[in-house]
Amino acid sequence: MDLRQIAYFVRVAELGSFTRASVALGIAQPALSRQVRLLEVELHQNLLERNGRGVKLTESGQLLLEHGRGILHQVEVAREALSASRGALSGQVSVALPPSLSRLIAVPLSQAFRHHLPQAQVTLTEGFSMAMFEGVRVGNVDMALLYNPPHSPELEAMPLHQEPLVLISAQAPPAKPARQGEPAGRRAGNPDLGGLSVKDVAHLPLILPSRPNVFRNLVDAEMMRQALTPHIAMQVDGLNAILNLVRDGVGHAVLPSYTLRQLEGAVAFTARAIHSPSLVCHLNLVWSNRRPHTPTHQRAMALVQAVVQQTLA
Repeated sequence: MDLRQIAYFVRVAELGSFTRASVALGIAQPALSRQVRLLEVELHQNLLERNGRGVKLTESGQLLLEHGRGILHQVEVAREALSASRGALSGQVSVALPPSLSRLIAVPLSQAFRHHLPQAQVTLTEGFSMAMFEGVRVGNVDMALLYNPPHSPELEAMPLHQEPLVLISAQAPPAKPARQGEPAGRRAGNPDLGGLSVKDVAHLPLILPSRPNVFRNLVDAEMMRQALTPHIAMQVDGLNAILNLVRDGVGHAVLPSYTLRQLEGAVAFTARAIHSPSLVCHLNLVWSNRRPHTPTHQRAMALVQAVVQQTLA
Protein backbone atom coordinates (compact mmCIF):
# COMPACT_ATOMS: atom_id res chain seq x y z
CA MET A 1 0.00 0.00 0.00
CA ASP A 2 1.13 3.54 -0.79
CA LEU A 3 1.52 5.78 2.26
CA ARG A 4 0.19 8.75 0.33
CA GLN A 5 -2.96 6.85 -0.59
CA ILE A 6 -3.45 5.85 3.04
CA ALA A 7 -3.03 9.47 4.15
CA TYR A 8 -5.54 10.61 1.53
CA PHE A 9 -8.05 7.96 2.56
CA VAL A 10 -7.71 8.84 6.25
CA ARG A 11 -8.35 12.52 5.58
CA VAL A 12 -11.41 11.78 3.40
CA ALA A 13 -12.78 9.43 6.07
CA GLU A 14 -12.24 11.96 8.87
CA LEU A 15 -13.85 14.83 6.97
CA GLY A 16 -16.61 12.72 5.45
CA SER A 17 -16.23 14.40 2.08
CA PHE A 18 -13.91 14.36 -0.93
CA THR A 19 -14.57 18.06 -1.41
CA ARG A 20 -13.52 19.06 2.10
CA ALA A 21 -10.55 16.69 2.02
CA SER A 22 -9.30 18.08 -1.30
CA VAL A 23 -9.33 21.58 0.17
CA ALA A 24 -7.54 20.45 3.35
CA LEU A 25 -4.91 18.51 1.39
CA GLY A 26 -4.48 21.12 -1.33
CA ILE A 27 -5.03 18.74 -4.26
CA ALA A 28 -7.69 18.53 -6.96
CA GLN A 29 -10.74 16.47 -6.10
CA PRO A 30 -10.54 14.18 -9.18
CA ALA A 31 -6.91 13.32 -8.34
CA LEU A 32 -7.85 12.61 -4.73
CA SER A 33 -10.77 10.41 -5.75
CA ARG A 34 -8.55 8.50 -8.18
CA GLN A 35 -5.91 7.74 -5.53
CA VAL A 36 -8.49 6.47 -3.06
CA ARG A 37 -10.08 4.33 -5.77
CA LEU A 38 -6.67 2.83 -6.63
CA LEU A 39 -6.31 1.90 -2.95
CA GLU A 40 -9.71 0.18 -3.04
CA VAL A 41 -8.74 -1.73 -6.19
CA GLU A 42 -5.47 -2.88 -4.62
CA LEU A 43 -7.24 -4.10 -1.48
CA HIS A 44 -10.20 -5.58 -3.40
CA GLN A 45 -12.49 -3.82 -0.95
CA ASN A 46 -14.97 -0.95 -1.08
CA LEU A 47 -13.81 1.40 1.66
CA LEU A 48 -16.29 4.25 1.19
CA GLU A 49 -19.95 4.52 0.27
CA ARG A 50 -20.36 7.62 -1.86
CA ASN A 51 -23.59 9.62 -1.75
CA GLY A 52 -24.81 13.13 -2.49
CA ARG A 53 -23.97 14.34 1.01
CA GLY A 54 -20.43 13.00 1.12
CA VAL A 55 -19.02 9.59 2.02
CA LYS A 56 -19.66 6.95 4.66
CA LEU A 57 -17.22 4.30 5.78
CA THR A 58 -17.92 0.68 5.02
CA GLU A 59 -17.00 -1.97 7.59
CA SER A 60 -13.73 -2.51 5.72
CA GLY A 61 -13.17 1.24 5.56
CA GLN A 62 -13.60 1.58 9.32
CA LEU A 63 -11.04 -1.16 9.86
CA LEU A 64 -8.54 0.49 7.51
CA LEU A 65 -9.11 3.88 9.14
CA GLU A 66 -8.07 2.48 12.52
CA HIS A 67 -4.99 0.79 11.06
CA GLY A 68 -4.23 3.73 8.77
CA ARG A 69 -4.07 6.17 11.65
CA GLY A 70 -1.67 3.86 13.46
CA ILE A 71 0.52 3.47 10.35
CA LEU A 72 0.74 7.22 9.79
CA HIS A 73 1.47 7.78 13.46
CA GLN A 74 4.31 5.26 13.46
CA VAL A 75 5.79 6.80 10.32
CA GLU A 76 5.72 10.26 11.90
CA VAL A 77 7.24 8.91 15.12
CA ALA A 78 10.00 7.18 13.12
CA ARG A 79 10.82 10.39 11.27
CA GLU A 80 11.06 12.34 14.48
CA ALA A 81 13.11 9.63 16.16
CA LEU A 82 15.62 9.85 13.32
CA SER A 83 15.67 13.63 13.65
CA ALA A 84 16.12 13.35 17.42
CA SER A 85 19.07 11.03 16.89
CA ARG A 86 20.75 13.98 15.19
CA GLY A 87 20.22 16.01 18.34
CA ALA A 88 17.14 18.10 17.56
CA LEU A 89 13.36 17.73 17.49
CA SER A 90 11.82 18.63 14.17
CA GLY A 91 8.55 18.29 12.29
CA GLN A 92 5.53 20.55 12.03
CA VAL A 93 3.40 21.91 14.86
CA SER A 94 0.35 24.17 14.54
CA VAL A 95 -1.26 25.90 17.51
CA ALA A 96 -4.55 27.83 17.41
CA LEU A 97 -5.15 30.69 19.85
CA PRO A 98 -8.28 32.68 20.74
CA PRO A 99 -8.00 36.37 19.73
CA SER A 100 -8.49 37.57 23.32
CA LEU A 101 -5.42 35.59 24.40
CA SER A 102 -3.29 35.79 21.26
CA ARG A 103 -2.19 39.39 21.80
CA LEU A 104 -0.89 38.41 25.22
CA ILE A 105 0.95 35.13 24.56
CA ALA A 106 1.75 34.99 20.83
CA VAL A 107 5.12 36.75 21.22
CA PRO A 108 6.40 34.85 24.31
CA LEU A 109 5.13 31.59 22.80
CA SER A 110 6.97 32.25 19.54
CA GLN A 111 10.13 33.05 21.48
CA ALA A 112 9.81 29.80 23.47
CA PHE A 113 9.38 27.76 20.29
CA ARG A 114 12.38 29.41 18.63
CA HIS A 115 14.53 28.71 21.67
CA HIS A 116 13.44 25.16 22.49
CA LEU A 117 12.30 23.83 19.08
CA PRO A 118 14.54 25.63 16.57
CA GLN A 119 14.33 22.81 14.00
CA ALA A 120 10.52 22.54 14.08
CA GLN A 121 8.17 24.38 11.74
CA VAL A 122 5.68 26.11 14.05
CA THR A 123 2.47 27.83 12.92
CA LEU A 124 0.38 30.03 15.21
CA THR A 125 -3.16 30.89 14.10
CA GLU A 126 -6.08 32.82 15.57
CA GLY A 127 -9.70 31.75 15.46
CA PHE A 128 -13.00 31.60 17.26
CA SER A 129 -13.58 28.70 19.63
CA MET A 130 -15.96 26.60 17.54
CA ALA A 131 -13.81 26.93 14.41
CA MET A 132 -10.68 25.97 16.37
CA PHE A 133 -12.49 23.03 18.00
CA GLU A 134 -13.46 21.71 14.58
CA GLY A 135 -9.96 22.41 13.28
CA VAL A 136 -8.42 20.20 15.95
CA ARG A 137 -11.04 17.51 15.41
CA VAL A 138 -10.42 17.19 11.67
CA GLY A 139 -6.66 17.70 11.90
CA ASN A 140 -6.24 21.18 10.43
CA VAL A 141 -4.36 22.20 13.59
CA ASP A 142 -2.47 20.04 16.06
CA MET A 143 -3.62 21.74 19.25
CA ALA A 144 -5.66 24.71 20.39
CA LEU A 145 -6.23 26.82 23.47
CA LEU A 146 -9.99 26.73 24.06
CA TYR A 147 -12.29 28.05 26.74
CA ASN A 148 -14.86 25.57 28.06
CA PRO A 149 -14.47 23.11 25.16
CA PRO A 150 -17.38 20.70 24.67
CA HIS A 151 -16.69 17.06 25.46
CA SER A 152 -15.68 14.92 22.51
CA PRO A 153 -14.45 11.30 22.49
CA GLU A 154 -12.02 12.33 19.74
CA LEU A 155 -10.26 15.01 21.78
CA GLU A 156 -8.14 15.26 24.91
CA ALA A 157 -8.09 18.37 27.10
CA MET A 158 -5.58 19.64 29.66
CA PRO A 159 -6.89 22.33 32.07
CA LEU A 160 -4.44 25.24 32.23
CA HIS A 161 -6.10 28.28 33.76
CA GLN A 162 -9.31 29.80 35.14
CA GLU A 163 -10.16 33.39 34.24
CA PRO A 164 -13.08 35.55 35.47
CA LEU A 165 -15.01 37.67 33.00
CA VAL A 166 -15.22 41.39 33.77
CA LEU A 167 -17.28 44.30 32.53
CA ILE A 168 -15.16 46.53 30.29
CA SER A 169 -16.41 50.10 29.84
CA ALA A 170 -15.19 53.38 28.44
CA GLN A 171 -13.24 55.47 30.92
CA ALA A 172 -15.54 58.09 32.44
CA PRO A 173 -14.65 61.76 31.86
CA PRO A 174 -12.98 63.62 34.73
CA ALA A 175 -15.33 64.34 37.60
CA LYS A 176 -16.74 67.83 37.95
CA PRO A 177 -16.02 69.70 41.17
CA ALA A 178 -18.57 68.84 43.84
CA ARG A 179 -21.21 71.37 44.65
CA GLN A 180 -21.31 72.56 48.20
CA GLY A 181 -23.12 70.00 50.29
CA GLU A 182 -23.04 67.26 47.61
CA PRO A 183 -21.81 63.95 49.07
CA ALA A 184 -18.52 62.61 47.68
CA GLY A 185 -18.88 59.69 45.27
CA ARG A 186 -22.31 60.84 44.03
CA ARG A 187 -21.23 63.72 41.82
CA ALA A 188 -21.73 63.61 38.05
CA GLY A 189 -19.04 61.79 36.08
CA ASN A 190 -17.76 59.90 39.12
CA PRO A 191 -19.48 56.49 38.93
CA ASP A 192 -18.94 53.70 41.39
CA LEU A 193 -16.15 51.60 39.90
CA GLY A 194 -16.69 48.66 42.22
CA GLY A 195 -18.04 45.30 41.13
CA LEU A 196 -21.45 44.70 39.63
CA SER A 197 -23.85 41.83 39.99
CA VAL A 198 -25.05 39.87 36.96
CA LYS A 199 -28.41 41.57 37.49
CA ASP A 200 -26.73 44.99 37.26
CA VAL A 201 -24.97 43.94 34.05
CA ALA A 202 -28.27 42.86 32.49
CA HIS A 203 -29.54 46.45 32.57
CA LEU A 204 -26.49 47.88 30.76
CA PRO A 205 -26.18 48.13 26.95
CA LEU A 206 -23.87 45.27 26.04
CA ILE A 207 -21.68 44.62 23.00
CA LEU A 208 -21.35 40.85 22.81
CA PRO A 209 -20.19 38.32 20.21
CA SER A 210 -22.90 36.40 18.40
CA ARG A 211 -23.65 32.80 19.33
CA PRO A 212 -21.97 30.37 19.57
CA ASN A 213 -19.23 32.08 21.56
CA VAL A 214 -17.89 30.88 24.90
CA PHE A 215 -18.11 34.27 26.63
CA ARG A 216 -21.56 34.93 25.18
CA ASN A 217 -22.72 31.48 26.28
CA LEU A 218 -21.58 32.15 29.85
CA VAL A 219 -23.46 35.45 29.98
CA ASP A 220 -26.62 34.06 28.39
CA ALA A 221 -26.68 30.93 30.56
CA GLU A 222 -26.37 32.81 33.84
CA MET A 223 -28.90 35.46 32.89
CA MET A 224 -31.34 32.78 31.79
CA ARG A 225 -30.83 31.01 35.12
CA GLN A 226 -31.74 34.24 36.91
CA ALA A 227 -34.67 34.94 34.54
CA LEU A 228 -32.92 38.08 33.28
CA THR A 229 -32.99 39.51 29.75
CA PRO A 230 -29.69 41.13 28.72
CA HIS A 231 -29.78 44.48 26.94
CA ILE A 232 -27.85 43.67 23.76
CA ALA A 233 -26.83 46.92 22.09
CA MET A 234 -24.87 45.18 19.33
CA GLN A 235 -23.59 41.74 18.37
CA VAL A 236 -20.02 41.98 17.06
CA ASP A 237 -17.62 39.16 16.16
CA GLY A 238 -14.17 40.66 16.55
CA LEU A 239 -12.23 41.71 19.62
CA ASN A 240 -10.82 44.93 18.18
CA ALA A 241 -14.20 46.00 16.87
CA ILE A 242 -15.82 45.35 20.25
CA LEU A 243 -13.21 47.40 22.09
CA ASN A 244 -13.46 50.26 19.58
CA LEU A 245 -17.22 50.43 20.09
CA VAL A 246 -16.82 50.33 23.86
CA ARG A 247 -14.28 53.16 23.72
CA ASP A 248 -16.76 55.20 21.65
CA GLY A 249 -19.40 54.75 24.35
CA VAL A 250 -21.74 52.50 22.38
CA GLY A 251 -21.93 49.94 25.19
CA HIS A 252 -20.03 47.64 27.53
CA ALA A 253 -18.19 44.37 26.88
CA VAL A 254 -17.93 41.21 28.96
CA LEU A 255 -14.50 39.72 28.40
CA PRO A 256 -11.65 37.99 30.29
CA SER A 257 -9.95 40.15 32.89
CA TYR A 258 -6.61 40.03 31.07
CA THR A 259 -8.07 41.66 27.91
CA LEU A 260 -6.73 45.13 28.73
CA ARG A 261 -3.30 43.88 29.75
CA GLN A 262 -0.60 45.14 27.35
CA LEU A 263 -3.31 46.79 25.24
CA GLU A 264 -2.23 50.04 23.65
CA GLY A 265 -4.66 52.70 24.82
CA ALA A 266 -5.85 50.66 27.79
CA VAL A 267 -6.20 53.88 29.83
CA ALA A 268 -9.35 54.60 27.79
CA PHE A 269 -11.13 51.68 29.53
CA THR A 270 -12.16 50.54 32.97
CA ALA A 271 -12.70 46.95 34.09
CA ARG A 272 -15.08 45.98 36.87
CA ALA A 273 -15.57 42.58 38.49
CA ILE A 274 -18.84 40.72 37.98
CA HIS A 275 -20.32 38.87 40.95
CA SER A 276 -23.46 37.08 42.14
CA PRO A 277 -22.11 34.89 40.67
CA SER A 278 -18.71 35.34 39.07
CA LEU A 279 -18.54 34.27 35.44
CA VAL A 280 -15.48 32.06 35.14
CA CYS A 281 -14.11 30.56 31.93
CA HIS A 282 -11.78 27.56 31.96
CA LEU A 283 -8.86 27.56 29.53
CA ASN A 284 -7.81 24.15 28.19
CA LEU A 285 -5.16 22.90 25.82
CA VAL A 286 -6.98 20.56 23.42
CA TRP A 287 -5.59 18.02 20.94
CA SER A 288 -6.85 15.03 18.97
CA ASN A 289 -6.36 11.54 20.35
CA ARG A 290 -6.67 10.12 16.83
CA ARG A 291 -3.70 11.84 15.20
CA PRO A 292 0.09 11.51 15.61
CA HIS A 293 1.36 12.64 19.00
CA THR A 294 5.09 12.89 18.43
CA PRO A 295 7.94 14.00 20.71
CA THR A 296 7.86 17.40 19.01
CA HIS A 297 4.15 17.75 19.77
CA GLN A 298 4.73 16.72 23.38
CA ARG A 299 7.46 19.32 23.75
CA ALA A 300 5.26 21.95 22.11
CA MET A 301 2.42 21.15 24.53
CA ALA A 302 4.75 21.56 27.50
CA LEU A 303 5.91 24.94 26.15
CA VAL A 304 2.33 26.15 25.63
CA GLN A 305 1.45 25.10 29.17
CA ALA A 306 4.47 26.88 30.65
CA VAL A 307 3.95 30.11 28.70
CA VAL A 308 0.23 30.30 29.53
CA GLN A 309 0.75 29.70 33.21
CA GLN A 310 3.65 32.17 33.42
CA THR A 311 1.85 34.88 31.43
CA LEU A 312 -1.53 34.61 33.15
CA ALA A 313 -0.22 33.99 36.66
